[in-house]
Amino acid sequence: MFDGFEFPDVTGYAVAILGLLVLWQYYQLQILSGRILAVDIFDRSGTRMYIYVVPDDDHVCDVCEAAHGRVFLPSHVAKKHFSPLTGDCTRPTPCNGVLLGLYGAWLEARGVLENLRENVKKGGIQLSAEEVRALVNGQWERCISAETDRVSVYLIEAMVSERGSPEVSIEGYRYVVNEAKEVRHLMLLVPAYLRLVQLLLQAGEEAEALEIIEQFERRFPRSKRGSHFPLEPQRDFMTSKKSQLMKSLPLKMAA
Repeated sequence: MFDGFEFPDVTGYAVAILGLLVLWQYYQLQILSGRILAVDIFDRSGTRMYIYVVPDDDHVCDVCEAAHGRVFLPSHVAKKHFSPLTGDCTRPTPCNGVLLGLYGAWLEARGVLENLRENVKKGGIQLSAEEVRALVNGQWERCISAETDRVSVYLIEAMVSERGSPEVSIEGYRYVVNEAKEVRHLMLLVPAYLRLVQLLLQAGEEAEALEIIEQFERRFPRSKRGSHFPLEPQRDFMTSKKSQLMKSLPLKMAA
């Protein structure tokens, strides 16, 4: 009855399916043991939410400070004329607020994302300063999107730690200026450079501050332009600090 009929070789398919089952069981055991947090392993790319943060600093205008902790869906950010602020920054040199994209696969971030989706008609939600800190203090390094979110988390942590732990902020800003190389990270560079210089000067690390300013100038030459390049007031700030440092450092070295 079956003369001439060839059964397909299903051995390869069976092995592949078995391999996937073993991988899934291992993944489940990792979740149960607490080594990683549950997330769809086939959905780990892209940005699922944006959060606006400003430095924990006295020199932040009321408009920018009020926007600290606002969270938006990508669909809202993509709208024409979107701004995380409800008005214009009121400082001559703009506040160093920044809108950061997160995938947010760890527990605390998933809670924020769920709340955001439930309030999608409002356009966004507002986190308190304490909730922003709790977000980056979560176990983000143990989740599957850690590498995707690392630069953004370091920058958020640096901004919220300036007053309480300036050394943490300095390390965070150093990481961002050295490691932010992807296109999605370009908008984070100028705020990181500016805040790093400010904190280094406050810590008395003038030589390193001068090095960072010179690195900033090489990275953003005046002969070039880009959407992520500094504004003129931000360039002027760096130029002014460089001039002061070049006058003061030789005197200190001579002494």
